[in-house]
Amino acid sequence: MMSDQDKPQNKQLSDWIGSREIREEIIAEFPAQAAAAMLDLDGDPMTPPMSQGDPLPPLWHWFYFLPKAARSQIDSDGHPKRGGFFPPVTLPRRMFAGARTRFIRPLTIGEAAVREGEILAVKEKSGKAGKLVFVTVRYRIRQDGEVRIEEEQDIVYKEPGPIIPEPMPLRSLPDVPAGAWVEEITPDTVLLFRFSALTFNAHRIHYDRPYALDEEGYPGLVVHGPLTAVMLAGLTVRHNPDKRIAEFSFQGRAPLFDLYPFRLMGRPEGDTVTLEAQGPDGKTTMQATAVLG
Repeated sequence: MMSDQDKPQNKQLSDWIGSREIREEIIAEFPAQAAAAMLDLDGDPMTPPMSQGDPLPPLWHWFYFLPKAARSQIDSDGHPKRGGFFPPVTLPRRMFAGARTRFIRPLTIGEAAVREGEILAVKEKSGKAGKLVFVTVRYRIRQDGEVRIEEEQDIVYKEPGPIIPEPMPLRSLPDVPAGAWVEEITPDTVLLFRFSALTFNAHRIHYDRPYALDEEGYPGLVVHGPLTAVMLAGLTVRHNPDKRIAEFSFQGRAPLFDLYPFRLMGRPEGDTVTLEAQGPDGKTTMQATAVLG
């Protein structure tokens, strides 16, 4: 298997299928403690202190195994320059569109872990939105020699699109179904900045308002899709303190912005929870499903 650096740039994107990377890291206390502070969970009796030996909450593995591109290797949008483990897709817009995660056992804070990544698929398509490239990557995270987490992520690259209009908030959002859980989130700039910092994500749409509006055509700063997913998983955990999430999947449908509050909603049915995030206009911006074990 060729290493990422050895792949010639005249290769087809499909030649990146099978590319692998391995990263090793201690699941340290600080990222988990900082994430708890970011999400305002400090002092919550249902939240462990995030100390050595505690289980890492679901999806918080996204605060580890981060890319460490040098500043000289950062492109104008804040992303690392194309190439390396991921194929060098030239389309300028990149999104973390969705994921399917299986939690076999929680990661343990304070212990070493290994993440193995592999590119499973690279698909080029054309549609109403122009050219698209879908990259699917699988990750397996091990501790003590056993797989604790298996995950497939969908990364989408696309052409620049039209200016996205500001969502028009409704006077009142649609009624909540009976038995559903609901939380309202105010996505202020501090929250977005802290999530960018914790994930070492320099994509400027999350913190640079002039860039987000003038260069990428958004009406405001964009709420990270993974942040919304983390919050939906947290909503599920808080309403099921005696169970754990065994599987979690999500798909982004539309962006959220820092302009207005949005709401999270979960509807349990047995051990399956249907989740969604709703924008201020009442439209679903993310769909997710959690399976409890």
